[in-house]
Amino acid sequence: MSEDLAGRLVVTLDLDGVTDKAGLMDRAARALTLPDWFGRNWDALADSLSDLSVWPQEAKNGLLVVVTDWQGYAKARPEEWETAQEVFSQAMRVMPTLTVALALGGSS
Repeated sequence: MSEDLAGRLVVTLDLDGVTDKAGLMDRAARALTLPDWFGRNWDALADSLSDLSVWPQEAKNGLLVVVTDWQGYAKARPEEWETAQEVFSQAMRVMPTLTVALALGGSS
């Protein structure tokens, strides 16, 4: 995690090697330091992205989540990836201080 872009917390959600929803949820929980009670399902992810009280303390001025190496997951599970994108989009509509960006290159 780092702080930049007018005080926003920048978090990388690296999906390298992720091939299923469980893997995506585990990576999201780690990257976003979500609480132990995080339900690891689409609704829980949407709720977490839309709830400032769940965000890391450093994100008080906003949160930028950069999703890297997502292409393998998108290819392996296209329906799940479509749902993930819908969750990201909905969360951004609810939380104007949240941005989720899909990196086109790899993390390395």
